[in-house]
Amino acid sequence: MFNRLKTFIAAGAVAVAGLASPALAADAVIGISIPAATHGWTGGLNYHTKRTIDRMKEAFPNIDFVLATSSSATQQVNDIEDLMARNINALVVLPFESDPLTEPVKAAKAKGVFIATVDRGLAEEGIEDLYVGGDNPQYGKAAAEYFKKKFPDGGKIVVMRGIPTAIDNIRIEAFNEALKGTKIEVLDMQYANWNPDKGFEVMQDYLQRFPQIDGVWAGDDDAALGAIEAIKQADRKNVAVLGGSGMNKVIKLVQDGHDMVDADIFYPPTLIIPAIELVTMKYATQAPINGRYVLGSPLITKDNAAEYYFPDAPY
Repeated sequence: MFNRLKTFIAAGAVAVAGLASPALAADAVIGISIPAATHGWTGGLNYHTKRTIDRMKEAFPNIDFVLATSSSATQQVNDIEDLMARNINALVVLPFESDPLTEPVKAAKAKGVFIATVDRGLAEEGIEDLYVGGDNPQYGKAAAEYFKKKFPDGGKIVVMRGIPTAIDNIRIEAFNEALKGTKIEVLDMQYANWNPDKGFEVMQDYLQRFPQIDGVWAGDDDAALGAIEAIKQADRKNVAVLGGSGMNKVIKLVQDGHDMVDADIFYPPTLIIPAIELVTMKYATQAPINGRYVLGSPLITKDNAAEYYFPDAPY
């Protein structure tokens, strides 16, 4: 469904840009608020955001875009207030964290701003007009199914949570639910913030406290790379590490038969692309745009890794 949606958007953009006069494009200002490139996934997010804005500007010159990147939730709150002062018509926001961003976004909605949330969502449902994200219940379930298959007779695993967000909660709930009734023991869960340095630190703590660890769900490929380095330095053997998101570096490890990494879960930073495209099309064509658009989160293994490996991509 998501691929068909992107095909429709691309075709529509070409048709409108090529056939419509500038008078058809409604004057609008679209504010875009995303986290700064603090790790690999957000680096890819920033790359695709800027590329998409450039394409949309070229196709629809009567629509303006204002991009703000934030290094913390506090800064993002301030950035959204600044965007509101620019009299934006729409806000595309990927929250740094869900809770602190909910009220500022809700305030923008109350002033008539069209709200599109991407990926992490807000702490309160029903604020956004449009949501674009991955299948987060599937993400958590895929991780649980991986460990169930990996350790059919039971095993001891540790978990790294992400940043405190709605999607992290959804993933963990689905993960825990799918593990019910199995012999897999979750030794501990700690926040690693989808960050390689924090993943390294959390994994060091786990290794010091637990003499047996059979598997690690790092929840994210950046955190997984940190966990792998900690395991190497501790000279632990026979530990399976599962990340998530589809980083090229990690998919290459899967392809090459790495001793710790034989799978990954797909959840790419390209989610931002259809969000910006859809909001742009709303003002360029006056088409009613709303709803939820969800991209699947399948398990990547050596058998299908080639389908998800793009060596020239930034992430």
